Parts: sequence; structure tokens; C-alpha cells
Amino acid sequence: MNHKWQYCSLGGVVRVKISTGEDIACLGELDEKYWTVLSCPVNGLAMDRETLSCLDADSDGKIRVKEVVAAAEWLCACIKDNDFLLKGDSSISLDAFDDSDPNGPGAKLKRSARQILDNLGKEGDAIGIGDVLDSTAIFKGTRFNGDGVVTPLTAGDDAILKDTIADCIATVGSVPDRSGEQGVTAEMIGKFYDLCWEYSQWQASASAAQDSIFPYGDKTAAAYAACCALKEKMADFFMRCRLLGYDVAAAAALEVKIEKPEDLASCPIARPAASGVLSLNVVNPAWDEAVSNLVALVPESDLAGKDGITEQGWKSFCARFNAYEDWLASKKGEAVESLGLDRINAILDADRRQELLDLAAADSAKKEESDSMDEVRKFMYLYRDFGRFLRNYVIFSDFYDRPGRRAIFEAGRLFIDQRCCDLCIKVDNMAGQNDMAKLSGMFLIYCRCTSKVRSESLDIVAVLTAGDTGDLRPGKNGIFYDLQGRDWDATITKVVDNPISIANAFWAPYRKFWDFCVGLISKSAEEKDSKVMKEMQEKASRTLASPPDTSAAAKEQTGGRQAFDIAKFAGIFAAIGMAIGYIGSFLTKLAAGIAATPWWQLLVAIAAIMLVISGPSCFLAWTRLRQRNLGPVLNANGWAMNTKVLVNIVFGNILTSVAKYPKLKFADPYRPKKSAWKWIVPLLVFLLLVGAAAAVYFHCF
Repeated sequence: MNHKWQYCSLGGVVRVKISTGEDIACLGELDEKYWTVLSCPVNGLAMDRETLSCLDADSDGKIRVKEVVAAAEWLCACIKDNDFLLKGDSSISLDAFDDSDPNGPGAKLKRSARQILDNLGKEGDAIGIGDVLDSTAIFKGTRFNGDGVVTPLTAGDDAILKDTIADCIATVGSVPDRSGEQGVTAEMIGKFYDLCWEYSQWQASASAAQDSIFPYGDKTAAAYAACCALKEKMADFFMRCRLLGYDVAAAAALEVKIEKPEDLASCPIARPAASGVLSLNVVNPAWDEAVSNLVALVPESDLAGKDGITEQGWKSFCARFNAYEDWLASKKGEAVESLGLDRINAILDADRRQELLDLAAADSAKKEESDSMDEVRKFMYLYRDFGRFLRNYVIFSDFYDRPGRRAIFEAGRLFIDQRCCDLCIKVDNMAGQNDMAKLSGMFLIYCRCTSKVRSESLDIVAVLTAGDTGDLRPGKNGIFYDLQGRDWDATITKVVDNPISIANAFWAPYRKFWDFCVGLISKSAEEKDSKVMKEMQEKASRTLASPPDTSAAAKEQTGGRQAFDIAKFAGIFAAIGMAIGYIGSFLTKLAAGIAATPWWQLLVAIAAIMLVISGPSCFLAWTRLRQRNLGPVLNANGWAMNTKVLVNIVFGNILTSVAKYPKLKFADPYRPKKSAWKWIVPLLVFLLLVGAAAAVYFHCF
């Protein structure tokens, strides 16, 4: 590496420092082993999505080191002073572009930026990110904008070309121009003229065989339509007539019953007859109008004989339209038919195809210049956000610079159980978190956040680094505020238990022992209560099932009451007295030993016992607190972490704030009364410790 890098320590880890524009220009020289991050996801980051899309050159959803280096090299080639990239400004002076090379990226961006300002009608020599947001506004009113789309505006003052473009849009279709107007491409122009020519030729072919194609002149189309409307009904009628002529008995089967007036249309066009002739005077009323339309368009002699229409006569009549049907089948250019033959011929006679194609070519020639305007948009996003992105990718300084900044992977704050968890991360893959979260060594709270107002939901993980954890369990509710200040209902779904502080670890063995004792006593009480209830129920059942023996013999035997067994109770009293004697003797010796022992030795013994009990727990907590690492949580979220992201004890105290109330005296009538057990239990524990300390001391000395 030729560049001399500077280093710093953040979170107990040595990292490369990005503090100058020269550092950014030389990122390509920095070995990937020294980067904090090797890749990060595009989704779920607190940064403008447009900026992230610009960095994700291959659009695979991940931003890798090579893509960051490529962006850095391009940005540094565009401006004169690379230090500007660290400021995060949303505007830049046109003079800041490096235009030393007329064909370089900086010169192109400068020209395009100037063109954007001119198109927007803005004066001045600085362009801001707000000027490049609306591409439609940038190209609005521009004749040529490089997309190859010809609009009426592209035609200038030529009315004929404008009308032709409008006809092309109306028949062939259109595409949006960069200016927001609808226009046509060179392909569409060529297709439009081809369709016009095909339609004109198709119409011309009819003129060459006018009499054969149009047997009834201008009425041919209407007559053909009327004929087609009756073809199915006529075929049905003649088929019924043939069946009737074949078998007279079939007449009953051919009868159609009419139950409703609307059923009339489904009946035959006329009543079938064995003669097979359709009389025009006895037509089904539902089809009378259709028959009348046909008769009015053609000579009656072509359609019917003296008695009416025969099957052969109908077929001969239909054959008159064979040439017309063939001509319709060969129809081409139907898409432009709505323009009318006269307008189509006028377009072909004007022959402005090449001029329109030249306009499309002239517009496409501006592609590089117009695309460069899009490059200005890309540049402005990266110019504003690239420095911040590097602070979260190369060095991670935004994460440790609290309370001033926030890392791009943070999602907001969680308020729960009288504390605020300031470090919350959006979770996209809960399955990945299940495997990696335990490796972080941190107390993690996973929550499902929902918003009924927005009908949205998301999963987060909050890092807890202060306070007590006794009341934190799945199902507990809190409130989550995202970085936009929107509130979400948060419900704990999972808790990963790890040490929070040494103080909690010190008292943890006593809490566990107390919980064990309380649980044991509760279990024993429940068992005894269950046993007593069972015995009472069994006794009551026996009593109800068999009444007591009240015979004279039973009363005489017991004297009316149960006999007193003095021997049994004497043994019990002796055992109780012996136990009290032993306890009294032990307490007497213990008091004498304590009185004879210096107070400081007792304190040393108590401290030694407490150290034996709490020491291992405190030591384990101390080692884990020093090794708390956010890296596994980010890794489970799609980040490729290249180094540790330690959260030591000092930094952890900043990430979680606990409610602290002043010590005040209030006149609260509903305040719980003081209980002696509040002092008795600690006193008993203290006496046990003193006794244990004295026993250890006497045993040793």
C-alpha cells in the first residue's frame, strides 16, 4: 500500500480511520482484511434507498467492498477537492466539478448540471439534490432528450408532422417520453407507415374487381351483415323441413312450446313445412325485423322465388358474397382503419416517414448527454451520503459516536419496563437470529411491532444493557418508536438471557436460592394442601356412605369418647424437648463464640463466604460483559462483519437508560403498610451468614 493510513481505536478494536478526501481516493489500496464490513444488505438500512441502489451496482441486494471502491474512485474523479465528500452537503457548486479533462466524468457532469439548471429555469452556479429528484420536470419542454421518443413537441412548428404523430399515437400506441409527454419511437413510426400502405393496397385491390366483390354496390357490406345474422336460423329451418319431409311423424318432435314471450327468439324462424319453402309473410315475429332488413337491401328476386325462399335459393344468394368474404379475409392494416381511407392516402402521399425517423435519430443522438443528466442525479445522492456510508462500513464510527449520531442499521427506540433501549435493529430473518444471537453475549429482546393505523408490522431486536430483567418475558408489551417518530405496539416474542451488569450477577445466586426455597415451600404447601383436601373428601365420603356406630357396645367400649394414649404423646414431647435443647446449646455456643471473636474477623469471614458464593457468577459476568459483540446480530441480518463490534460496560451504560425517581416523601393513603417481614428475612439471612462465618472460623482456628 502506497497510502499512509491512520488508525484509531473504537470499541476496543483498532480500525482504519477515514478522515480525509485522500483516504477516500485511496480506498482501492486498502486490503479487505482491514475493512470493518465486507458486505451489507440494501434493505432495512436507515439511508436513502436511492443512494443504496447507486452503490449496489449489480443490483443483487448486497453492497460489497469492490462496489464501494468503484463508487469512491468515480466520485473522486468528478470533483476537485475530495474532502467535500466527508461533509455530507446536499448541494455543490458547479466550479467544484473537475473539468480539467473535457471528456472526463467531471466535465460531463458539469455540463449536464448546467443543462439541468437551464431546463428548470434556475439561475446560479450551484445544483442541489432537490433539483435532480424530478426527471420529468428536468426534461419538460425539451425537444430532444436522448430517449429516441418523438413527441408533437419534437416536430417543432410543422403542423403536418404533428398531426401524423398524433395519428400514429391514436392507432399504433405510444410510450412516455422523458418529458412526461406521450410519443412514438422509430419502430412505431415504421409500423404505422407499413400499416397505412397495407390498408391502402387492400382497398385498391377491391377497386380492380368492383363488381365481383361488391354485388350490391355500397349496400354490399350491410347486406352481407344482414345475411350473416340469418344464416344460422335459416339452416335450422331448412333442416327441420327436411326431417318433416322424411317422416311426418317427426312433426310432434319438432314442435317448440312457448312458455314466455322471451322464448320466442329461440324458436325456428318460421313453422317448418314439408315443402321446404320459407314464406316471407309468416316469419317468426322475433326475426321479422332481421328478414325485413335483408329484403330491403337486396332485390327480392335474388332472395326469394314466387312462393318464398327455398333452400337452394338461399344457398345461391349466400354464394353471391363469396368474393366479398375472400376480400375481407385478406384485410390488412386494420389498426389504422379508424383514420379513414382518405386520411391514410393523404399520409402516404405526403410521405414524411423519413423526416420522422430523422427526428427519432436526432433525439437518440442526445442519449449520452441526457444519460449524463441521470448521472448527475446519481452523483448528488452519493455526494451527500457517501461519507456517512463509509463511517458505517469502513470504521463504524457512527455507532460509537453517541448520542450525536446513529448507525445506518439502527431502527429506533424501545420503551418497556421503565427503561429505554436505544439500540434497536430491524430483523429480516428470525431463523438466522436463532442460530447467531446467542453468540453475541448480550441480553436481547425480540419484539413483534405492529401498527393498526398503517396496517404494517415488523420484527426488531433490542439490546438491554441496564436495569433488572426479572419482569421481561414473552408476551410483555411496550412501545417502539422508529427513526421517523412513528409509534408501534411492541410485544416481546423471545428473550436471549445474558448478564447485564456485575451487580445483577452478584445477587443472582441469592435470587436463585431464594426462588428455589420459595418454590420448594410452595410445592410442599401445595402437596400438603392437596393431601389434606383429599383426606377430608375421602372421610366425608365414608361418613356419608356409612353412618357412625352408635350402639351401646361401642359407647361402653370407648366411654363415649376416644381414649387418650399418654405413652404416645410422651415420646413426642421428649423428642421436641431434645431438639430445643440442641438448638439452645448451639445458639449459646454460637453467641459465646461471636462475643469472643473480633468484629473485623467476622466481617472478613462474611465477605469470604459471600465471595465464594457470588465470586464465580461475578467473574463469568465480567468476562461476558467485556466480550459483548454486536457482530453476530448483524451477521444474522445479512451483514458480512469482518471484525468485532464490542459493547463494553462503559459503552453499554449509554445504550439503555433506566427511570430514576427523586427521593421524596409523599402522603399516599394507598401506600402499602410496612411489614416486619421486610426486615426479618434479611436479618435471618445475615444471621445465617454470621453463623456460617463463625462456624468456619472456629473450625479453622
